[in-house]
Amino acid sequence: MKKITSALVALGLGVALSASVQATSNDEAVAERIKAVGSVCIEGDDTCGGAAAAPAAASGPRSGADVYTAKCASCHAVGVAGAPKFGTSEWTDRAGKGMETLLANAINGINAMPPKGLCADCSDEELQASIQHMIDSAQ
Repeated sequence: MKKITSALVALGLGVALSASVQATSNDEAVAERIKAVGSVCIEGDDTCGGAAAAPAAASGPRSGADVYTAKCASCHAVGVAGAPKFGTSEWTDRAGKGMETLLANAINGINAMPPKGLCADCSDEELQASIQHMIDSAQ
C-alpha cells in the first residue's frame, strides 16, 4: 500500500509540475500574442530609444499654382456649388472687388465655400497667391 501511495504522490507531483509548465507556456504564448506591435515617440522625447524624426523643413510658402492644383481645383475647375470656374470671366468680375475682399472671403468662407476652402493648412499669403493665380487665368 505504501508503494501505491508513493506512486500516486509521485504521479500527482508529476501532473502538477506538468500543469505548471503548461500554464507558464500558455501565459508566455498569450503575452506574445497581445504584445504591442509598435510605439509612439513624441518629438523631443529622448526616452524612445532613439531620436524622433525631425519634421520636414519648410521650404517657404507654396505657389498660387501649387495651392490651386492641390486644394482649390476640386471645386473651382468645374464650379462646384457655384464656385467661380478657373479660366473664366467670373474671375475678371470678382477681381473688381479687390484682393482684400477676395482674401477675406477665402479666409472666412463665402456661400458654400467653408473657411479657407479645402486648404486648412494654407497661410493667408498662400491663399492670396492662389486667388491671384485664378484671377490671372481669366486674363
